[in-house]
Amino acid sequence: MTPNVATVHPGWLRITHWLNVIAVVILILSGWRIYNASPIFAFRIPDSVTLGGWLGGALLWHFAAMWLLVVNGVIYMAFNFATGRFGRKFFPLRPREVIGDMVAALKGKLAHDDLTHYNALQKLAYLFVIVDVAVIVLSGLVVWKSVQFSWLRVLMGGFDNARIVHFFGMAALVAFIVVHVIMVALVPKTFVMMVRGK
Repeated sequence: MTPNVATVHPGWLRITHWLNVIAVVILILSGWRIYNASPIFAFRIPDSVTLGGWLGGALLWHFAAMWLLVVNGVIYMAFNFATGRFGRKFFPLRPREVIGDMVAALKGKLAHDDLTHYNALQKLAYLFVIVDVAVIVLSGLVVWKSVQFSWLRVLMGGFDNARIVHFFGMAALVAFIVVHVIMVALVPKTFVMMVRGK
């Protein structure tokens, strides 16, 4: 099999990726509606870009998507570790390579010739988003079940701090998505690979 038709993304990876897309979009849009019901900061999200119609509806969407994200995320991580993909794709990750790729990206010279390997910035971004989603889930548990997860609430500095952590985790995820979509637009072969796997 020649490199240009090699399977890069196995079926389980593509399925979990697209299920995560659905879950994350629902979580963000419904989360914005929930935020508007009790804003943390001195601004509101325009209702036109929220989901749920009202607080109760938004909560239903949010909880449904939360279960999809958690179950799908566990499956994604289990397959990554079981197949050895996690170690192969994300490591080693060296600071010198990250800085070099960052400089190349800022100059518009970051190479994307071999799509079977992640560059250092991709490795860092994907590892970051895995940790970020974990933080979002943990802070979300505090907001949802503050009494039951009291130890986690204490760890996060209280209920209000957990809401702030949840909000900034979401903001970081949105920033990742924006950059991710821009990169896919600049290198459209990556989109084809995530659909076909090859």
